[in-house]
Amino acid sequence: MSLMAKKQSSRKSGGAFRNSVSVERSRSGQGWTLTHPADVREGAEDLDEVREMIAAGEQDVAVDELRWLIENCTDWIEAHYLLGKLAVETQGDVPLGRAHFGFGYQLGERALRRADNPTPVPAMHPANRPWYDAGRGLAWSLAELGKRDMALEVIENLLRCDPADPLNLREWIDEIRTSGAPIVELGGLFALGEGRDNHDGTTNTTKNQDDETSDEP
Repeated sequence: MSLMAKKQSSRKSGGAFRNSVSVERSRSGQGWTLTHPADVREGAEDLDEVREMIAAGEQDVAVDELRWLIENCTDWIEAHYLLGKLAVETQGDVPLGRAHFGFGYQLGERALRRADNPTPVPAMHPANRPWYDAGRGLAWSLAELGKRDMALEVIENLLRCDPADPLNLREWIDEIRTSGAPIVELGGLFALGEGRDNHDGTTNTTKNQDDETSDEP
């Protein structure tokens, strides 16, 4: 069923997605993963359609569809991340981007806090990566807005969750302290899941979060 068909069906029935982000130990026992709501996993194709819209230059339509997705499933971390990305890249609206990134980041942070903040939470696991992307977007936005202490707090929390630092977040700390802006270029930071492995072995989805990978960007 296409995204538009699902949208029409949901509106007719008044149905809403099931939503709740939680945390579970990975199958390998080597760390912890964020467990996304069932409809987020099942809606992987919906996000693929949104990415196709963005690639085709249909950013306004993509924003509308993303808003519909989070209206029906508030705990859709990657949808919040993409809304933040679009706000920054297409509208130049850093405060709006910060709001979207912040919402996605807080979803994962609250889930981890409810689970007593277990570690490590591997950044390269596809179930965790949307949260790290939202966190990086939030830190970047805060630094751009001159809120360096808040940006550093976000980065330090991400590093606490994955001390191995595969995303090289430690490099941001000195840059933020000295110039107020991360060293990462905007385009590189907000790439649309480029090179990302998915839970089902394909790309750009959050369909089956039990699989583990170690080579996401």
